[in-house]
Amino acid sequence: MADSAIISSSSFVRGKITGSGDIEIAGRVEGDVAVTGDVTVSESGLVAANVTAARVVVRGAVKGDITASEALVVEAGAKIVGDLRAPRIAIQPGGLVRGHVQTSGAGPAKPRAASAASGLGVSASKASSPQAVAKKPAAREPERAGAREPERAAANNKPPRGATLAGARPAPPPVVPVLKKGTKAVAKKR
Repeated sequence: MADSAIISSSSFVRGKITGSGDIEIAGRVEGDVAVTGDVTVSESGLVAANVTAARVVVRGAVKGDITASEALVVEAGAKIVGDLRAPRIAIQPGGLVRGHVQTSGAGPAKPRAASAASGLGVSASKASSPQAVAKKPAAREPERAGAREPERAAANNKPPRGATLAGARPAPPPVVPVLKKGTKAVAKKR
């Protein structure tokens, strides 16, 4: 079993944290966190530096880049200002990320017969047969191609984007002269 450490909500750590186990951060950390296990930032946790781990779960706040070698989860209520890098990244509704999100090392998705069957309500024997899986996408493909052709034709008739924006701008408002100190404004007669 891997070692684990907890930084409580009343703790403040300044400096780099390294280790080979898991760590749960409920307090404040100002310094890089680099562990080989899992990092969990609790709701009350704040990390003001970069985080590197195998798996990272963020429920609190992180101000810095996060790099995970396996997976990264941003839960509802989490706030991250920084770049995210991991093969698998999950951002739940209500999670805030300001930065770039990069999935690396993720190969093409391979369909799984057992998970596809459970999600569609089909038995595993029917989902694993190539005929049952291949018929549905083939039936939908002609419908999608026909539905998109009018959209493409309409898009080709539009003028270039820059030309439309330049001609559509309204004139700037008139400049109002600034009066010198001690003078009165007089309304012009028309």
